[in-house]
Amino acid sequence: MQTSREIELEGHIIDSGIMTLVFDRIMDMGGNFEILVFDVGKKKTDPSYASLRVSAPGEAQLEAILSELFRFGAHFPIVSDARLVPAEGDRIVPKGFYSTTNHPTQVKFGGEWMPVEEIEMDCLLVVDPETNRACCTPLSKLKKGSLVVVGEDGVKVDYPERPREGGRFEFMHGTVSPERPSETLIEKIAKEIIDVKRSGGHIVLVGGPAIIHTGGGPALAEIIREGYIDALFAGNALATHDIESNLFGTSLGMDIKTARIITGGHKHHIYAISEVMRAGSIRNAVEQGVVTGGVMYECVKNNVPFVLAGSIRDDGPLPDVITDVMEAQDAMRKHLHGVRMVLMVATLLHSVAVGNCLPSSVKTICVDINPSSVTKLMDRGTTQAMGVVSDAGTFFPMLARKLEILSKNVSE
Repeated sequence: MQTSREIELEGHIIDSGIMTLVFDRIMDMGGNFEILVFDVGKKKTDPSYASLRVSAPGEAQLEAILSELFRFGAHFPIVSDARLVPAEGDRIVPKGFYSTTNHPTQVKFGGEWMPVEEIEMDCLLVVDPETNRACCTPLSKLKKGSLVVVGEDGVKVDYPERPREGGRFEFMHGTVSPERPSETLIEKIAKEIIDVKRSGGHIVLVGGPAIIHTGGGPALAEIIREGYIDALFAGNALATHDIESNLFGTSLGMDIKTARIITGGHKHHIYAISEVMRAGSIRNAVEQGVVTGGVMYECVKNNVPFVLAGSIRDDGPLPDVITDVMEAQDAMRKHLHGVRMVLMVATLLHSVAVGNCLPSSVKTICVDINPSSVTKLMDRGTTQAMGVVSDAGTFFPMLARKLEILSKNVSE
């Protein structure tokens, strides 16, 4: 027996591809649709409107389809207030809770739409009636008695629309290919970085140890020194090998300048960790003159905060590494508030972790020698990510050079 519901979509739903996504999802999930109204905007600035009747063989299947469509911005013609159910205990979700996307979201409460604060994917929506606020809440932060949104009613998602005018990265969006002019792409990234900084925006770098292994460390240190990075997220390895390279000129025991393995070099990273342990912290090691250059040195000297998240693979780790993963996650979130751009370079798992905490409005650039790394990031939900296939040792020196040239042109 077929069951059906009527839904609406509005905005730039044609040129942004939203209608195609809706049609495909309905058919892929075994449903059918009938177009009731389709008013197409006559000008570029005019929104379009569509009314559809969606049907499926069974209530459960229809609900599953509608749940997917709501994530593209669809909604019922008449929207009731969101249903709120108190959590029965800390980190215990009500049955049927609404799971967030990373797109701008609103919740209807008391007949009014409220924007959801600090949106990110795979979280809960919690409403505080006393303050009339709706907050995106990770499961780890859910408290007993918190009023959690249950079901799709009363929730509206603003699915990102394709820019009306061609942007710097529009031709890169949604595709990953090594067959692209790297220098041209890096110049576009440099221009965007300068624009973000000139407008007062913040930029976060998520980096892996390959930055140091491939010789990109000095260029990254220069970029930090020039004020283009506002926070660094990494693991124990990047910081360790950066400090190793400063103390011994090696990374993983290999001479960075000659690419030769140094006798006894396999001990260098342990020595590096030990020297920082002796100093008490990376900052102390810099202030005591133990560490005299490199990425971490520039972070300390230029007051750029860093979050080093621990791993089960770590040696040491360095005293600054946060070994509690939930504590590390909270520390990253603090630096992501209001961020405008995130550069993710040569670190897939860390990039996925940070991507999960980002709203879709944040420009996200993923640089990796392996094209599948960017694809995996997008598959995990960070659909706004744009990819550059390059190794870090090529990317950072070229980016530093482009930033230097462009900044001079701007100042002139």
